Amino acid sequence: MKPKRLLSHIVTICFNGMLIAMYTVLSLVATINLGNMKFTLDSLPILVGGALFGPVSGMTVGLLGSFLNQMITYGFSATTLLWIIPAGVRGLLIGLYAKHHNFDMTFKQTQFITISSALIVTALNTLIMYIDSKIYGYYSFAYVFGGIVPRIIAGVIIAFIFAAILPHILKPLKKIVGK
Repeated sequence: MKPKRLLSHIVTICFNGMLIAMYTVLSLVATINLGNMKFTLDSLPILVGGALFGPVSGMTVGLLGSFLNQMITYGFSATTLLWIIPAGVRGLLIGLYAKHHNFDMTFKQTQFITISSALIVTALNTLIMYIDSKIYGYYSFAYVFGGIVPRIIAGVIIAFIFAAILPHILKPLKKIVGK
């Protein structure tokens, strides 16, 4: 492997590690839990990882960051691996979209992918909440599906905010990593 390419891989791995740590910290301290609804900034490192390095990095940051959060918050359970899927999917989608646009997305493209991924993650989280509630016996239609409209609205608002700040975060990071 050429030295420049090896260095690029090392930089990507180091950045992914920092983004995973950021995700974990943000999921623990920058989160407001309201029963079946969560307001958090934890997806920002996933967006950065996917938009900066592509689908593998985005998915890795999402899966490992979410897994660490699950372990710290709830420990391992029968549904732990289900709960980490939405974060991984978000990173995968962002990364695929960014890669398709040669890692140079316009504001409208950034809005589209952050909002689209937020809607998909909300749908996945609702499905997983349904499965989890059935497995552990706390299912209630009102609990699982009653808050879906506010969760969608909150997800879109947060995604719009992320879309607005993401270009300002990526611009200096691209200079650091040589993109």
